[in-house]
Amino acid sequence: MLITFDRRDHWVHLPRPGAYPLVVSPVVIQVRLAKVLVDGGSALDIIFASTLESMGYDMTSLVPSDQAFYGTIPGAGSTPVGRATLPVTFGTRDNYRTEYVNFEVTKFETSYHAILGRSSLVKFMVIPNHTYLLLKMPAPKGVHLSFYHCL
Repeated sequence: MLITFDRRDHWVHLPRPGAYPLVVSPVVIQVRLAKVLVDGGSALDIIFASTLESMGYDMTSLVPSDQAFYGTIPGAGSTPVGRATLPVTFGTRDNYRTEYVNFEVTKFETSYHAILGRSSLVKFMVIPNHTYLLLKMPAPKGVHLSFYHCL
């Protein structure tokens, strides 16, 4: 399955190219998360405790985690409150792809619901394109295109 990018993928009007983050809206545990940051520079997949709580997730089922990580909050480290392996789905009803992602669950807040790092990109075999602000990935019925609608 060949994945390519061309002018058809380009936004009609994109003020300040390169100034916007790559944000997608996958389905996690059967809930569409509107703002998930794609961070190909991060080794971690992070979901925020407030996101899980708003989804009705049983926080007592988190797997303990005491491995601190750095670089997410400038100048500070963070220790996750636990880990959760959750189904993440990209696509449409007739052409979708689901993989299980091992998230670190953190208490700090951002404007995103979750952050997908390199391990998720590899798992989905995603090709991100920051110029066109979209992801393309193989799916059962051809290439799936995922992008954020609200610039």
